[in-house]
Amino acid sequence: MLWLVQLRVAQTIDDTEAEGPGRRFALWVQGCSLRCPGCCNPEMFAADRQGTLQDPAELAARILAAPGLEGLSVLGGEPTEQAEGVAQVCRLVRAAGLSVMVYSGYTLAELQARRDPHVDALLTHTDLLVDGRYDQTRPERARRWLGSSNQVMHFLSNRYRPDDPRFQAPNTVELRMVNGQLTINGWPQAADAFRRR
Repeated sequence: MLWLVQLRVAQTIDDTEAEGPGRRFALWVQGCSLRCPGCCNPEMFAADRQGTLQDPAELAARILAAPGLEGLSVLGGEPTEQAEGVAQVCRLVRAAGLSVMVYSGYTLAELQARRDPHVDALLTHTDLLVDGRYDQTRPERARRWLGSSNQVMHFLSNRYRPDDPRFQAPNTVELRMVNGQLTINGWPQAADAFRRR
């Protein structure tokens, strides 16, 4: 079934352990109007003419075909700026038993105040939300999978618990050679150190 809405996708990684608990499919959406200074993905700010358009159902099928995954992590860009399509993907993969982790520069209170049915649906199909704008002056040094200390991890379901030891382990960076190009994913300080060399 094809959806009328399509997602503008910046990048995907079929199997990573650097973007959330366990082995995960990572989906970076294209477009972000927040444009936090020092963001590690400034190439994902532009909302048009970059990235590729993908059907949510086809993308969900691709995610579900990847063996051994614990879940999906949605990053950006800003996932809530394509909330309808992202919510469709999250609904389908979560219904099949995978967990969903979403990163947003907006706070949970800001998202709830919108009263946008697509954003509400996205939150309904999210187990773990990381919220808050990236603040390069406040790097996070203790909590895993967070860029700056102002960001908050919200446990929106019973799937994860704050005392899970994986949330206290050191961050990781992954290097991949894809079509002759080196890709780096992981958390800002370590990944940026690789990029500067």
